[in-house]
Amino acid sequence: MLIDAGWSVAQSRTESDLTRTSPALDMPEILRHAASKNVKVWLWAHWTAIDRQMDEAFPLFEKWGIAGVKIDFMDRDDQGMVEFYRRVARKAAEHHVMIDFHGAFKPTGLRRTYPNVMTHEGVLGLEYLKWSARTTPDHNVMLPFTRMLAGPMDYTPGGFNNVTPAEFEARSREPMTLGTRAHQLALYVVFESALQMLSDHPGAYRGEKELDFLSRVPASWDETRVLAGQPGDFIAVARRKGAQWFVGCLTGSRERTIELPLDFLSEGEFKAEIYADAPDAATSPKKSVKEERSVRKGAQLSVRMAPGGGQAIRISPQR
Repeated sequence: MLIDAGWSVAQSRTESDLTRTSPALDMPEILRHAASKNVKVWLWAHWTAIDRQMDEAFPLFEKWGIAGVKIDFMDRDDQGMVEFYRRVARKAAEHHVMIDFHGAFKPTGLRRTYPNVMTHEGVLGLEYLKWSARTTPDHNVMLPFTRMLAGPMDYTPGGFNNVTPAEFEARSREPMTLGTRAHQLALYVVFESALQMLSDHPGAYRGEKELDFLSRVPASWDETRVLAGQPGDFIAVARRKGAQWFVGCLTGSRERTIELPLDFLSEGEFKAEIYADAPDAATSPKKSVKEERSVRKGAQLSVRMAPGGGQAIRISPQR
Protein backbone atom coordinates (compact mmCIF):
# COMPACT_ATOMS: atom_id res chain seq x y z
CA MET A 1 0.00 0.00 0.00
CA LEU A 2 1.48 3.32 -1.08
CA ILE A 3 0.81 6.41 1.04
CA ASP A 4 1.12 9.28 -1.41
CA ALA A 5 1.97 12.95 -0.83
CA GLY A 6 0.76 14.56 2.38
CA TRP A 7 1.83 12.04 5.02
CA SER A 8 4.75 14.12 6.36
CA VAL A 9 4.84 17.55 7.97
CA ALA A 10 5.33 19.97 5.08
CA GLN A 11 5.32 23.67 4.29
CA SER A 12 5.25 22.82 0.56
CA ARG A 13 5.62 19.76 -1.66
CA THR A 14 9.41 20.18 -1.75
CA GLU A 15 9.87 21.45 1.82
CA SER A 16 8.80 18.52 3.98
CA ASP A 17 10.21 16.84 7.08
CA LEU A 18 10.34 13.10 6.45
CA THR A 19 11.00 12.37 10.11
CA ARG A 20 7.63 13.83 11.26
CA THR A 21 4.20 12.60 10.22
CA SER A 22 1.24 14.89 9.66
CA PRO A 23 -1.02 15.27 12.73
CA ALA A 24 -3.93 14.30 10.49
CA LEU A 25 -2.35 10.85 9.90
CA ASP A 26 -2.02 8.15 12.56
CA MET A 27 1.04 6.40 11.12
CA PRO A 28 1.48 3.91 14.01
CA GLU A 29 -2.12 2.74 13.61
CA ILE A 30 -1.77 2.46 9.83
CA LEU A 31 1.35 0.32 10.23
CA ARG A 32 -0.28 -1.80 12.94
CA HIS A 33 -3.38 -2.42 10.84
CA ALA A 34 -1.29 -3.17 7.73
CA ALA A 35 0.83 -5.69 9.66
CA SER A 36 -2.34 -7.42 10.89
CA LYS A 37 -3.34 -7.90 7.24
CA ASN A 38 0.18 -8.92 6.12
CA VAL A 39 0.40 -5.76 4.00
CA LYS A 40 3.61 -3.75 3.59
CA VAL A 41 3.55 0.04 3.37
CA TRP A 42 5.43 2.30 0.96
CA LEU A 43 5.83 6.07 1.25
CA TRP A 44 6.00 8.75 -1.45
CA ALA A 45 8.64 11.48 -1.19
CA HIS A 46 9.90 14.39 -3.26
CA TRP A 47 13.53 13.84 -4.20
CA THR A 48 14.70 17.09 -2.59
CA ALA A 49 13.48 15.89 0.82
CA ILE A 50 15.24 12.55 0.34
CA ASP A 51 18.43 14.34 -0.73
CA ARG A 52 18.31 16.49 2.38
CA GLN A 53 17.27 13.83 4.92
CA MET A 54 18.14 10.34 3.71
CA ASP A 55 20.69 9.77 6.49
CA GLU A 56 17.95 10.35 9.09
CA ALA A 57 14.91 9.15 7.16
CA PHE A 58 16.02 5.71 5.95
CA PRO A 59 17.02 4.44 9.44
CA LEU A 60 13.70 5.75 10.74
CA PHE A 61 11.74 4.06 7.94
CA GLU A 62 13.52 0.79 8.76
CA LYS A 63 12.49 1.19 12.40
CA TRP A 64 8.87 1.86 11.40
CA GLY A 65 8.85 -1.20 9.13
CA ILE A 66 8.35 0.76 5.91
CA ALA A 67 8.95 -1.48 2.88
CA GLY A 68 10.00 1.13 0.34
CA VAL A 69 9.96 4.70 -0.91
CA LYS A 70 8.61 6.07 -4.18
CA ILE A 71 10.90 9.01 -5.00
CA ASP A 72 9.54 11.54 -7.47
CA PHE A 73 10.20 14.61 -9.63
CA MET A 74 13.92 14.21 -10.35
CA ASP A 75 13.17 14.91 -14.04
CA ARG A 76 16.78 15.14 -15.23
CA ASP A 77 19.80 12.90 -15.87
CA ASP A 78 22.88 15.09 -15.38
CA GLN A 79 25.91 13.85 -13.45
CA GLY A 80 24.69 15.19 -10.11
CA MET A 81 21.34 13.45 -10.44
CA VAL A 82 22.89 10.16 -11.54
CA GLU A 83 25.06 10.28 -8.41
CA PHE A 84 21.95 11.01 -6.32
CA TYR A 85 20.39 7.75 -7.59
CA ARG A 86 23.46 5.80 -6.51
CA ARG A 87 23.57 7.40 -3.05
CA VAL A 88 19.88 6.64 -2.56
CA ALA A 89 20.24 3.02 -3.66
CA ARG A 90 23.26 2.46 -1.41
CA LYS A 91 21.79 4.12 1.70
CA ALA A 92 18.39 2.47 1.25
CA ALA A 93 20.03 -0.96 0.88
CA GLU A 94 21.86 -0.43 4.17
CA HIS A 95 18.46 -0.07 5.85
CA HIS A 96 16.50 -2.72 3.90
CA VAL A 97 14.35 -0.16 2.10
CA MET A 98 13.18 -0.72 -1.49
CA ILE A 99 13.14 2.10 -4.04
CA ASP A 100 10.88 3.14 -6.91
CA PHE A 101 12.42 5.98 -8.93
CA HIS A 102 9.37 7.78 -10.30
CA GLY A 103 9.77 11.02 -12.28
CA ALA A 104 12.95 9.31 -13.42
CA PHE A 105 15.14 8.57 -16.41
CA LYS A 106 15.05 5.04 -17.79
CA PRO A 107 16.94 2.30 -15.91
CA THR A 108 20.62 1.77 -16.73
CA GLY A 109 21.38 -1.44 -14.81
CA LEU A 110 21.65 -0.01 -11.29
CA ARG A 111 19.50 -2.85 -9.93
CA ARG A 112 22.21 -5.36 -10.79
CA THR A 113 24.30 -3.77 -8.02
CA TYR A 114 21.38 -2.70 -5.82
CA PRO A 115 18.48 -5.12 -6.26
CA ASN A 116 16.44 -3.07 -3.78
CA VAL A 117 15.88 -0.70 -6.75
CA MET A 118 12.63 -2.26 -7.93
CA THR A 119 11.60 -0.09 -10.88
CA HIS A 120 11.90 3.26 -12.68
CA GLU A 121 9.24 5.36 -14.34
CA GLY A 122 11.04 6.82 -17.37
CA VAL A 123 7.87 6.29 -19.40
CA LEU A 124 4.81 8.23 -20.49
CA GLY A 125 2.51 6.24 -18.23
CA LEU A 126 -1.17 6.04 -17.42
CA GLU A 127 -1.19 9.13 -15.18
CA TYR A 128 -0.72 11.35 -18.27
CA LEU A 129 -4.41 10.78 -19.00
CA LYS A 130 -5.17 13.18 -16.16
CA TRP A 131 -4.10 16.10 -18.37
CA SER A 132 -3.79 14.73 -21.92
CA ALA A 133 -4.97 12.05 -24.34
CA ARG A 134 -1.44 10.82 -25.07
CA THR A 135 -1.48 7.43 -23.30
CA THR A 136 -3.36 5.59 -26.02
CA PRO A 137 -3.55 1.87 -26.85
CA ASP A 138 -1.30 2.62 -29.86
CA HIS A 139 1.26 4.08 -27.43
CA ASN A 140 0.97 1.02 -25.18
CA VAL A 141 1.71 -1.46 -27.98
CA MET A 142 4.86 0.48 -28.90
CA LEU A 143 6.35 0.44 -25.39
CA PRO A 144 7.28 -3.29 -25.28
CA PHE A 145 9.51 -2.74 -28.32
CA THR A 146 11.09 0.52 -27.11
CA ARG A 147 11.20 1.66 -23.48
CA MET A 148 10.74 -1.82 -22.00
CA LEU A 149 14.02 -3.00 -23.53
CA ALA A 150 15.84 -0.86 -20.93
CA GLY A 151 14.25 -2.61 -17.96
CA PRO A 152 11.32 -2.38 -15.52
CA MET A 153 8.98 0.57 -15.93
CA ASP A 154 6.61 2.09 -13.40
CA TYR A 155 3.73 2.72 -15.81
CA THR A 156 1.04 2.36 -13.06
CA PRO A 157 -1.63 0.39 -14.97
CA GLY A 158 -5.07 -0.62 -13.76
CA GLY A 159 -7.43 2.20 -14.77
CA PHE A 160 -10.99 0.87 -14.64
CA ASN A 161 -12.89 3.98 -15.83
CA ASN A 162 -12.54 2.78 -19.42
CA VAL A 163 -14.06 4.98 -22.16
CA THR A 164 -14.01 5.33 -25.94
CA PRO A 165 -11.90 8.07 -27.59
CA ALA A 166 -15.10 10.04 -28.30
CA GLU A 167 -16.06 9.96 -24.61
CA PHE A 168 -12.59 10.74 -23.25
CA GLU A 169 -12.00 13.85 -21.17
CA ALA A 170 -8.67 14.62 -19.49
CA ARG A 171 -9.30 15.31 -15.80
CA SER A 172 -7.60 14.75 -12.45
CA ARG A 173 -10.73 13.78 -10.52
CA GLU A 174 -11.98 10.29 -11.41
CA PRO A 175 -9.67 10.14 -14.45
CA MET A 176 -10.69 8.24 -17.55
CA THR A 177 -8.72 5.51 -19.30
CA LEU A 178 -8.44 4.93 -23.05
CA GLY A 179 -8.75 1.34 -24.22
CA THR A 180 -10.78 -1.55 -22.83
CA ARG A 181 -10.92 -3.20 -19.41
CA ALA A 182 -9.25 -6.33 -20.83
CA HIS A 183 -6.47 -4.12 -22.27
CA GLN A 184 -5.77 -2.81 -18.76
CA LEU A 185 -5.61 -6.35 -17.34
CA ALA A 186 -3.18 -7.49 -20.03
CA LEU A 187 -0.78 -4.63 -19.19
CA TYR A 188 0.12 -6.45 -15.96
CA VAL A 189 1.54 -9.33 -17.99
CA VAL A 190 3.04 -7.44 -20.92
CA PHE A 191 4.66 -4.60 -18.93
CA GLU A 192 7.45 -5.61 -16.55
CA SER A 193 7.83 -4.02 -13.12
CA ALA A 194 8.79 -5.74 -9.88
CA LEU A 195 6.57 -3.19 -8.11
CA GLN A 196 3.18 -3.06 -9.82
CA MET A 197 0.44 -0.65 -8.85
CA LEU A 198 -3.34 -0.76 -8.87
CA SER A 199 -3.56 2.86 -9.91
CA ASP A 200 -7.28 3.50 -9.59
CA HIS A 201 -9.39 4.30 -6.52
CA PRO A 202 -10.06 1.17 -4.40
CA GLY A 203 -13.77 1.55 -5.04
CA ALA A 204 -13.17 1.10 -8.77
CA TYR A 205 -12.19 -2.55 -8.19
CA ARG A 206 -14.66 -3.57 -5.49
CA GLY A 207 -17.12 -6.14 -6.78
CA GLU A 208 -15.59 -6.28 -10.29
CA LYS A 209 -14.90 -9.76 -11.66
CA GLU A 210 -11.53 -8.65 -13.03
CA LEU A 211 -10.24 -8.11 -9.48
CA ASP A 212 -9.69 -11.86 -9.17
CA PHE A 213 -7.12 -11.71 -11.99
CA LEU A 214 -5.38 -8.68 -10.43
CA SER A 215 -5.17 -10.46 -7.07
CA ARG A 216 -3.35 -13.40 -8.67
CA VAL A 217 -1.07 -11.91 -11.34
CA PRO A 218 2.56 -11.86 -10.08
CA ALA A 219 4.97 -8.92 -10.26
CA SER A 220 8.08 -11.07 -10.85
CA TRP A 221 8.53 -13.99 -13.22
CA ASP A 222 10.49 -17.20 -13.74
CA GLU A 223 10.24 -17.34 -17.54
CA THR A 224 9.07 -15.11 -20.39
CA ARG A 225 8.06 -15.97 -23.97
CA VAL A 226 7.09 -13.42 -26.63
CA LEU A 227 4.45 -15.22 -28.68
CA ALA A 228 3.67 -12.67 -31.39
CA GLY A 229 3.86 -8.99 -32.10
CA GLN A 230 4.46 -6.06 -34.41
CA PRO A 231 5.77 -2.71 -33.10
CA GLY A 232 2.91 -0.25 -32.75
CA ASP A 233 0.29 -2.80 -33.79
CA PHE A 234 -0.01 -5.65 -31.27
CA ILE A 235 1.89 -7.80 -28.78
CA ALA A 236 1.32 -11.17 -27.06
CA VAL A 237 3.53 -12.24 -24.14
CA ALA A 238 3.44 -15.36 -21.95
CA ARG A 239 5.10 -15.32 -18.53
CA ARG A 240 5.49 -18.19 -16.06
CA LYS A 241 5.52 -18.10 -12.27
CA GLY A 242 5.98 -21.55 -10.79
CA ALA A 243 3.56 -23.91 -12.53
CA GLN A 244 1.21 -21.15 -13.73
CA TRP A 245 1.37 -19.22 -16.99
CA PHE A 246 -0.10 -15.78 -17.60
CA VAL A 247 -0.67 -14.49 -21.12
CA GLY A 248 -1.21 -10.83 -22.00
CA CYS A 249 -2.35 -9.66 -25.44
CA LEU A 250 -2.70 -6.03 -26.52
CA THR A 251 -3.82 -4.35 -29.71
CA GLY A 252 -3.65 -0.71 -30.74
CA SER A 253 -6.56 1.24 -32.17
CA ARG A 254 -7.40 -1.47 -34.72
CA GLU A 255 -9.60 -4.48 -33.99
CA ARG A 256 -7.56 -7.65 -34.34
CA THR A 257 -7.74 -11.45 -34.08
CA ILE A 258 -4.56 -13.45 -33.57
CA GLU A 259 -3.95 -17.18 -33.23
CA LEU A 260 -1.78 -18.18 -30.27
CA PRO A 261 -0.17 -21.66 -30.19
CA LEU A 262 0.25 -22.98 -26.65
CA ASP A 263 3.56 -24.72 -27.39
CA PHE A 264 5.10 -23.27 -24.22
CA LEU A 265 2.96 -25.50 -21.96
CA SER A 266 4.30 -28.73 -20.52
CA GLU A 267 2.45 -32.03 -20.95
CA GLY A 268 -0.85 -32.54 -19.20
CA GLU A 269 -4.20 -30.82 -18.79
CA PHE A 270 -4.48 -27.12 -17.93
CA LYS A 271 -7.34 -24.79 -17.09
CA ALA A 272 -7.33 -21.42 -18.89
CA GLU A 273 -9.20 -18.51 -17.27
CA ILE A 274 -9.71 -15.99 -20.08
CA TYR A 275 -10.67 -12.34 -19.65
CA ALA A 276 -11.60 -11.05 -23.10
CA ASP A 277 -13.25 -8.01 -24.66
CA ALA A 278 -17.01 -8.33 -24.68
CA PRO A 279 -18.66 -8.37 -28.13
CA ASP A 280 -19.69 -4.72 -27.64
CA ALA A 281 -16.42 -3.57 -26.02
CA ALA A 282 -15.73 -1.20 -28.92
CA THR A 283 -18.61 0.99 -27.71
CA SER A 284 -18.71 -0.17 -24.06
CA PRO A 285 -15.03 -0.65 -23.16
CA LYS A 286 -15.70 -1.44 -19.49
CA LYS A 287 -17.32 -4.71 -20.56
CA SER A 288 -15.33 -7.93 -20.56
CA VAL A 289 -16.28 -11.58 -20.55
CA LYS A 290 -14.71 -14.33 -18.48
CA GLU A 291 -14.45 -17.85 -19.87
CA GLU A 292 -12.87 -21.06 -18.61
CA ARG A 293 -11.71 -23.89 -20.80
CA SER A 294 -9.39 -26.90 -20.74
CA VAL A 295 -6.25 -26.60 -22.85
CA ARG A 296 -3.19 -28.70 -23.64
CA LYS A 297 0.27 -28.22 -25.09
CA GLY A 298 0.01 -27.69 -28.84
CA ALA A 299 -3.53 -26.33 -28.70
CA GLN A 300 -4.28 -22.97 -30.23
CA LEU A 301 -6.28 -20.05 -28.87
CA SER A 302 -8.06 -17.59 -31.12
CA VAL A 303 -7.69 -14.18 -29.47
CA ARG A 304 -10.15 -11.53 -30.64
CA MET A 305 -9.49 -7.98 -29.47
CA ALA A 306 -11.70 -4.92 -29.88
CA PRO A 307 -10.20 -1.60 -30.99
CA GLY A 308 -7.91 -0.58 -28.12
CA GLY A 309 -8.54 -3.99 -26.64
CA GLY A 310 -6.71 -6.92 -25.16
CA GLN A 311 -6.96 -10.27 -23.48
CA ALA A 312 -5.57 -11.57 -20.19
CA ILE A 313 -5.27 -15.30 -19.53
CA ARG A 314 -4.29 -17.34 -16.47
CA ILE A 315 -3.33 -20.96 -17.21
CA SER A 316 -3.05 -23.41 -14.30
CA PRO A 317 -2.42 -27.19 -14.15
CA GLN A 318 -5.60 -29.23 -13.71
CA ARG A 319 -5.66 -30.99 -10.35
